[in-house]
Amino acid sequence: MALRATIYKAELQIADMDQHRYADHALTLARHPSETDERMMARVLAYALYAQEGIAFTKGLFDVDEPEVWVKNRMDEITLWIDLGQPDEARIRRACSRAAQVVVLCYGSGCEVWWKQIASKLTRFSHLSVLQLPADTSRELAALATRGMKLQCLVQDDAILINSETGSVPVTLTTLQAAR
Repeated sequence: MALRATIYKAELQIADMDQHRYADHALTLARHPSETDERMMARVLAYALYAQEGIAFTKGLFDVDEPEVWVKNRMDEITLWIDLGQPDEARIRRACSRAAQVVVLCYGSGCEVWWKQIASKLTRFSHLSVLQLPADTSRELAALATRGMKLQCLVQDDAILINSETGSVPVTLTTLQAAR
């Protein structure tokens, strides 16, 4: 018998003062049996930072042809593709051919090594952004994970703070490649 996803619920309040976006989201996350709390919370962070009309979690690890989070417009075109971790060059190329904007959020250890190996092959993609979430920060975010989370994401002056009932985590992302 195959292992099933574990369902997590999150009430996410977003106050992005830099972009003037304020919203409450009731999220349901299907956590793949092989997914860690660290990866799941990276998904939530990505969702919070790019929340807009049409944003949704995808099948993620259940379907390798989809990103973790995407935004589709009313014509079902992918306007934003968000991948996590350290995808290979071929996956990133496919994403860049399918979406108007692509973001890779690298988290955990090993990001520097991965980026050094792949960076020169990706400079031609002007609509690709690559961000690094420090390993210690991704572990702190993982500690906030519970089956019924109440989270707040505050963005102000490029500073990000994730709050929950159990703690607060300041998030500093490093831009490895910015979309042009």
